[in-house]
Amino acid sequence: MLNNAVLKKRMLKKNLTLWACALMLAAVAVADNPVTQPAVDGHWEGSIAIPGRALEINVDFETVDGVLRGDISIPAQMIRDMELGDVALDGDQIHFKIPGVPGVPTFNGTVASGKITGPFTQAGAEFPFELVSGDNMAAKARAAMEGFGELAEKAIQDLNVPGTAIAVVAGGELVYAEGFGHRNIAEKLPMTPDSLFAIGSTTKAMTATVLGMLADEGKLDWDEPLVRYLPEFRLADDLVTARVTPRDLVTHQTGMPRHDMVWYNNNEGTRSDIIARLEHLELTAGLRERWQYNNLMYMTAGYLAGQLSGSTWEEVMQERLFGPLGMERSNMAVSDSDKDGDHARPYRVNDDQELEEIPFRVIDLVGPAGSVNSSVREMSRWLLFNLAGGEVDGQQLIQENTLKDIHATHAVTGRAAARPDIHPMGYGLGWLIDSYRGHLRISHGGGIDGFITAVTFFPNDDLGIVAFTNVGSGLPPLLTQHAADRILGLEPVDWVGEAVEARKKALEEAEKEDEDKDIRVAGTQPSHPLEAYVGEYEDGGYGVVTVRAEGDALAMEINDIHSNLEHWHYNVWNATGSEEDPTLEGQKILFRYNLDGDIDALEAVVEPAAGPVVFEKRAEDKLNDPEYLERYAGVYKAEVGLQVTVAVVASRLTATIPGQPTYTLEPQVSGRFVLEEFRVASVEFVEENGNVVGLIVRQPGAVVEAQRVGESETGD
Repeated sequence: MLNNAVLKKRMLKKNLTLWACALMLAAVAVADNPVTQPAVDGHWEGSIAIPGRALEINVDFETVDGVLRGDISIPAQMIRDMELGDVALDGDQIHFKIPGVPGVPTFNGTVASGKITGPFTQAGAEFPFELVSGDNMAAKARAAMEGFGELAEKAIQDLNVPGTAIAVVAGGELVYAEGFGHRNIAEKLPMTPDSLFAIGSTTKAMTATVLGMLADEGKLDWDEPLVRYLPEFRLADDLVTARVTPRDLVTHQTGMPRHDMVWYNNNEGTRSDIIARLEHLELTAGLRERWQYNNLMYMTAGYLAGQLSGSTWEEVMQERLFGPLGMERSNMAVSDSDKDGDHARPYRVNDDQELEEIPFRVIDLVGPAGSVNSSVREMSRWLLFNLAGGEVDGQQLIQENTLKDIHATHAVTGRAAARPDIHPMGYGLGWLIDSYRGHLRISHGGGIDGFITAVTFFPNDDLGIVAFTNVGSGLPPLLTQHAADRILGLEPVDWVGEAVEARKKALEEAEKEDEDKDIRVAGTQPSHPLEAYVGEYEDGGYGVVTVRAEGDALAMEINDIHSNLEHWHYNVWNATGSEEDPTLEGQKILFRYNLDGDIDALEAVVEPAAGPVVFEKRAEDKLNDPEYLERYAGVYKAEVGLQVTVAVVASRLTATIPGQPTYTLEPQVSGRFVLEEFRVASVEFVEENGNVVGLIVRQPGAVVEAQRVGESETGD
């Protein structure tokens, strides 16, 4: 019989053995039914149910060296990849915070079945949140664009387009970039994602952005009067001139309509010269009264950027945008594109519905409104910059709040909804803002002869798309919408198919309209012989229209754009355009004559939103030449005792009559001179054998003839 000590020792050994067996069984149980923490590494998307709406968020988790880390993006607040704090996973419970934000935003969630749900708290308030595991935006977009080439290839055939290119950025990456068709038909050169295009008015957002950068540096206040920075700036209304701001320039709210023929194909002079013309252009609305698209104001905005920087708009763009964004081949003149080995040639569709190449349209003078040339690959960097809140490679080029201001609505355009699920919201600073099928869309189109561009991004979806084509076609926005629908998971719409049907109907209607519908009175004749219409006609805003006789017909030219003229009725003529440039086709010209019967002006509706512009016929150049005018200088006496002394002052003649003020003689198209200070009176010089021998003064109720008696007041 064992004593108590031995028994106790044996019992302890037995218990230890049993415990060891139990521990071994427990280990086996754990191996068969492991209790592990759920995997959270990867991409999560969802929202916080704040009052009135769902605030979309996306979170990325990653385990590095055994430590769980994460970042969060909140598109609506332009927060991108902000590092999370206090990330902890305990079983199926996950906890993380957004550091450095007032109210300590905190997430406490449960991980289950590919979801994270729970309460979000901030400053004592609590709201539910939900995140769903899935591919990040880049992966989703890349997958959605598979097979897109087939759609694009068919579209260029159906819409008679030479070529197109498209690029897509998503989740901070370039996920798609392709070219289709031809950049050069004659040489059968394929379109590529690196082919340069004229991007037209999508340049405007770039001009507004560099001004925003200058505003960040204190060189510009968006809402200060523009004349503070450009004292020479003048509009037709002095009160408007005093109040216009830089913001008004880039939101199209100055009261000025387009007046595009001031700059179109105009390659003479400087931007400063064009700005000097602005005061002669009609305003059709009050300041900030109406949104009226205007390229001249954007030209002025770009000129302002250059002046504030002590350089030019071109230099500012290169230094502040193209350089930092790595847009190495992008340029601001089609002459530069022409030298590049991969550039698209421009085309138009002729009357036979055939594609024909046209020359580049040079618009350097109005460059800040639309002269940038780029490729879809390089434009993708511009989109990434905008989606990243102005940051490039860790460098903040523009303050986030400034860029938010540029992307915000500042003007109501008055445009109606294109369809029930696309709602216009307004215009920002170089951007149109709308709601596209439930998604905030910021975009702008561009069009210049032979090129159409669409630049679009969805800030809340971290998605951007750019598309170009090298003919005047609506294909770029159509391809953009097809791509957006795929990536955003929207119900498909056959955008291209609808456009093909609309084009077909338009061509059918055009074939039916074989007669000109403009009003024309038959059986009339011009009031004067053709040579009476010939001359140069000038307006302070639009410049010079030249009318020439070509055989037994007339022709006109403005900004180096030539057009033949056909007699329409009475003193109205119709421009028929030319094979080289049909721009003026259909433009009506009314010639006017004065009380003396001289053709002295032409009138044309050049800007549809404004009244007719009157171009006054210039007198012969020699009548403004001081050397030529010397032949008229001298003393003239009339039998009634009247003495007139004519002298040359600068490039004008003056007439002095004893006891009266000195009058300035303004040359007329007839060769006569009118008194500027008393316009009902005129002077005509009499010549014999090439010598000036007298003058005739005409005024209401009186005609006085005077003989030339000498070269000075004391002449005989």
